[in-house]
Amino acid sequence: MKKYLLCITMLVAGAISAKAQVTVGAKAGVNFSKINADNVDESSITGYQIGAFARLGSDWYFQPELYLASSGGKFKTEDNNNTVTVDGKVKFTTLNVPLLIGKTFGSEDLNLRLNAGPVYTYIMDDNRNLGGNISDAFNNYKSSALGYQVGGGIDVGKISIDLRYEGGLTKVNDYFDQRQNLWSLAVGFKIF
Repeated sequence: MKKYLLCITMLVAGAISAKAQVTVGAKAGVNFSKINADNVDESSITGYQIGAFARLGSDWYFQPELYLASSGGKFKTEDNNNTVTVDGKVKFTTLNVPLLIGKTFGSEDLNLRLNAGPVYTYIMDDNRNLGGNISDAFNNYKSSALGYQVGGGIDVGKISIDLRYEGGLTKVNDYFDQRQNLWSLAVGFKIF
């Protein structure tokens, strides 16, 4: 019985994939990111993203991406019994792999999209500019993190515009429970 179900599932999947529309494109955009942390004031920094995407399907779709990005955050905390303000900034260079599931509304040449899914982030480099006693707490960044992305977009012909929120599921640093969060706005061009 299990073999029959497996065969039927494979046949259905093959039939669906034979009708699937495949789109490949390049994208670039801007990130507004911060690292949420306990017991410090944090603020956003502006970064970039550049990479590629594929979209498999039309009405419901699967969209894997691969892009290089910069993100991070600024910190401010009081030190020495609230008499000294200590500032810091951390900027990451990352390789990101979101795996999104989405739904389109509209025609092929003009549609709105909603999507969500997990994202794996590999931290290739981190640049720290830290002062005072916070340097120990902001030195031990992990080499990767898991998060989620939720957003929407619009396709007009070969142009694709996306706005997304990314939240951190895992900590990028155990001190102060630091998690990366960002908003991104990207423009893509469908190559085929």
